[in-house]
Amino acid sequence: MPINSQLFDETTFYKQLIYDLKKSKSEVIIESPFITSKRMKTFWPIFHTLYDRGVKIYIITRNPKEHNQKYEVQSENEIRKLEILGIQVLLCTGNHHRKLAIIDREILWEGSLNILSQIYSREFMRRLEGDGFANDLFKFLKFGKYIY
Repeated sequence: MPINSQLFDETTFYKQLIYDLKKSKSEVIIESPFITSKRMKTFWPIFHTLYDRGVKIYIITRNPKEHNQKYEVQSENEIRKLEILGIQVLLCTGNHHRKLAIIDREILWEGSLNILSQIYSREFMRRLEGDGFANDLFKFLKFGKYIY
């Protein structure tokens, strides 16, 4: 497959990511250090639909205990709802700060935007498809230890 690389900012990113998520067939991995209730309103309908279709969803995020109280409570509440739905949430400690999404190990999103919390900040994300970029990052980050 030829390499497809595109850049997006905070105003164009979510439309394309949501399109990619809706087309996912088997697996979605989102790594976002922060999770806010306001941003999750965008994702709840999509996550429910994907889960109902049998798509495995993994969320990798910072341990809520590493946030200030306002974000700690929001993150804990959203994580609880994710787990109730059946989505696996992996908590990281030690100033976790990566932002990425891997869809079906074929599409890779990476950049500066906190996918599950961004509201006002100016950010960018690069979408890479083809040439094994998504699978390479999956292996590089050793996700195979936790995601089968």
